Amino acid sequence: MHTPPGVFSIWLSHNQHAMILWAGALSTLGLYSLLYRENRFYRFWEHIFLGLATGFGVEQTWNDILLPRWWHPLWDKGEWWLIILLVPGLLYYGIYSRKFNWMARMVIGFYLGVAAGQSFQGFVNDTWPQIPASFKPIIPHAAIPALHNSQAIPALSIEQAATNVAFMVILLCVLSYFFFAFEQKNRAVQTSARLGRWMMMFSFGAIFGLTIMARLALLIDRVYFLLYEFGSLFEPAGTKNQPSWDVMGMLVALIALTLYLSWRYGEGRPGSTGS
Repeated sequence: MHTPPGVFSIWLSHNQHAMILWAGALSTLGLYSLLYRENRFYRFWEHIFLGLATGFGVEQTWNDILLPRWWHPLWDKGEWWLIILLVPGLLYYGIYSRKFNWMARMVIGFYLGVAAGQSFQGFVNDTWPQIPASFKPIIPHAAIPALHNSQAIPALSIEQAATNVAFMVILLCVLSYFFFAFEQKNRAVQTSARLGRWMMMFSFGAIFGLTIMARLALLIDRVYFLLYEFGSLFEPAGTKNQPSWDVMGMLVALIALTLYLSWRYGEGRPGSTGS
């Protein structure tokens, strides 16, 4: 006999989308409340985010690694020798015992050694090709066809040669900055080291700019969610593709309140220390 759904189930099915939007809006505002200062509302959503991330990691580990590469071969294909892998996995839980935590340290030390070896191998594979790639031609020339077993050499234009010269100058300046075999008393070495430091500062500035752009992209995505997706709950059915002016007004009010509280209870509050 089919049981009709209850009142709560009907209400939940009708309001599920709105509840998801409300949860997304509250979590967005809660995480961005850190811009004012550390608070309980922020810590609440931070713990929820960390819990969801942990659960997602466990689910991905089981579905993408353990289930296809260990459980199915062990249970479905009869590869019973894979049960040996369960032993070092269980030894990890010895870290919760004062008496048996040495077993966990053995496994952790082993995998740290494996990870260090793989990191070193990856570093060599990524860094070593950069050494021969740094030797660039600086004299323009025409294309040289392949002779016997040699490879054809493409033509080098004046613009490409000038780019290679600039690359070599920057490379030598940066390397001279890190050359500490002797004291840098020579004026030419001091000048090249100073130029190398400036070149690295330009590079770090570009990397920092990319980081800022990534953060701004996340901010734009969250603002779009609040104005359009969450804002559709407050707009008529015919204007769902338009930003919600009510939500925009609330965001402006929250930004103004955050700036006021930061100014009112920031460096001037009792017990605070200025920079």
